[in-house]
Amino acid sequence: MNAAVLAEASPVAASGVFSLLWLVVALPLFGAAILLLAGRRSDRWGHWLGTGMPVASFVIVSAMLFAMLGRDSGSRSINQTVYTWIPVGGFRVDMGLLLDPLSVSFALLITGVGSLIHIYSIGYMSHDPARRRFFGYLNLFVASMLLLVLANSYLTLYMGWEGVGLASYLLIGFWNYRPAFASAANKAFVMNRVGDIGLSIAIMIMFATFGTVSIAAVSAVASQASHGVLTAMGLLLLLAACGKSAQVPLQAWLGDAMAGPTPVSALIHAATMVTAGVYLIARSNAIFDLSAGAQLAVAIVGAVTLIFGAIVGSAKDDIKKSLAGSTMSQIGYMILAVGLGPIGYAFGIAHLLTHGFFKADLFLGAGSVMHGMNDEVDMRRYGGLRKLMPVTFVTFIFGYLAIIGVPPFAGYFTKDKIIEAAFDKGGVQGWTFGFIALLGAGITAFYMTRMVIMTFFGEKRWAPDTHPHESPTVMTAPMAVLAFMSLVSGALLMLGGRFVTFLEPVFGPEPVVTQVISPVVLTVITLAVVALGGGLAYQQYATRPVPEVAPVDVSPLTVAARRDLYGDVVNETLVMQPGQYLTRFLVFFDNRVVDGAVNGLAALIGGISARSRRTQTGFVRSYALSMFAGAAIVVVAVVLVRI
Repeated sequence: MNAAVLAEASPVAASGVFSLLWLVVALPLFGAAILLLAGRRSDRWGHWLGTGMPVASFVIVSAMLFAMLGRDSGSRSINQTVYTWIPVGGFRVDMGLLLDPLSVSFALLITGVGSLIHIYSIGYMSHDPARRRFFGYLNLFVASMLLLVLANSYLTLYMGWEGVGLASYLLIGFWNYRPAFASAANKAFVMNRVGDIGLSIAIMIMFATFGTVSIAAVSAVASQASHGVLTAMGLLLLLAACGKSAQVPLQAWLGDAMAGPTPVSALIHAATMVTAGVYLIARSNAIFDLSAGAQLAVAIVGAVTLIFGAIVGSAKDDIKKSLAGSTMSQIGYMILAVGLGPIGYAFGIAHLLTHGFFKADLFLGAGSVMHGMNDEVDMRRYGGLRKLMPVTFVTFIFGYLAIIGVPPFAGYFTKDKIIEAAFDKGGVQGWTFGFIALLGAGITAFYMTRMVIMTFFGEKRWAPDTHPHESPTVMTAPMAVLAFMSLVSGALLMLGGRFVTFLEPVFGPEPVVTQVISPVVLTVITLAVVALGGGLAYQQYATRPVPEVAPVDVSPLTVAARRDLYGDVVNETLVMQPGQYLTRFLVFFDNRVVDGAVNGLAALIGGISARSRRTQTGFVRSYALSMFAGAAIVVVAVVLVRI
């Protein structure tokens, strides 16, 4: 490696407030340890401790952001070495943390939105006897995600990556006494392991190629690798991103993951797990910028998932599963953006941040509806709830307007920028990705309008023994904060290009592109498509009664969407069944061939030994006869040879 290049790329050492960087990860990790080890003794105060830890981390990260803004752009990358983790000969990996404009943005989202979800959970889980353990798992989730985004090497990142997988498994299966919930946790765990294989092999290739797994060093010397190696690393990193971010073809776990408590869904979908794949690709931008093939693969996966998730979300009657399809689609927007290269990195991260606010708002709103409806999740059993749950309704509407991109709400500033960047890519790719992104905006407006109408408008369709009511303040207050951020966060980030400028130390200056369609014209077209999608939903669900049972006589596309576009069928046909056949063959081979050969040889030797043992009679005459017979055989053999 070129030492001069590495020295130039090296972040500055942590000092001042940045020396507290390790505490950002350690505090929620400490909370998890206390809550999981203290047992029942922490039942009365465990939820307060669990909530205080991410709040404290948020305060520290906020102080670091203001300190970072006071520095020039060249010194905003800060490294802190915690200890030397692996010293083996010339190879050394430090357990260290990296704070730069990209990681501080994620850390603020994780701790900020994560803290609000913790506060909401105090009310939502108030009647659960295992609330203390739930908060322990939440703290573990937050600590793992913070380690993932703050890691200064891919090996440390991998530790956070696996920690997130473990925490999600524990939280999705929190009520694992119900078989369906345990099955959902297992499904998420196994499908994520498929993606993890990609990340682990990519790290091995990095070490074999560059002799280091440091993020800064790999970025600095990536150009020294061959195009084939860079493409291989890029595709393996994309496989890892597909697993964590529920992108096609590893998307099937996300809908089933709704089995977990609703705050878990909000945390996974808004601030933590599903954003990890977007972070990994954005963080590895040096590799993808040098491999056009890997970059194009990222954009294709994002575009396909964008439409895939939107269609699935349009046909689900379960409010949480409809939101899960929405998450899949919105993450598809982000993956598409980072797959566009330098013209899309900052817009993808900006949409990730605003999505964190409005998706958490929507999920917590859905949880509030369920809280007042005896845990009913079928939207066909709702209707007319706006008058009985006014705070939930208003905050939900803020999230709704933000996600469909109505000005001046957040999605208008970030999602429209992705659509614009897709068209600006130019050529056939630009028109294709741009049209798909535009179509996705229309479908988003359709399924979100459908959700709002079926839940809050129309005639009531709930059971007679249900008594809808507003949630307590400890639940509605976080929703109000998220609703406010759903309104203002897009303008705060994007007006004046301040967030794009803030990320320049990571992604470089915004490239100059030739605009295919004027931004004003494209905005008008996008709003028209959004209005069309919302109008179709209004026509179908607001002007006629909503059946309490889903109609059976529907289009083939609706049938396919209800079955997640046959994602499980494809996985079972292409992966699970061949895997089962392979396993059965290996078991047969092991039992009949390997064990058969060993057991047969043992039986043969045992049989010979048993028969030989009979010759040991203890009589001298028997031994003399044996000696005589042996001598006779030898004599006969010698005579025959001489003849």
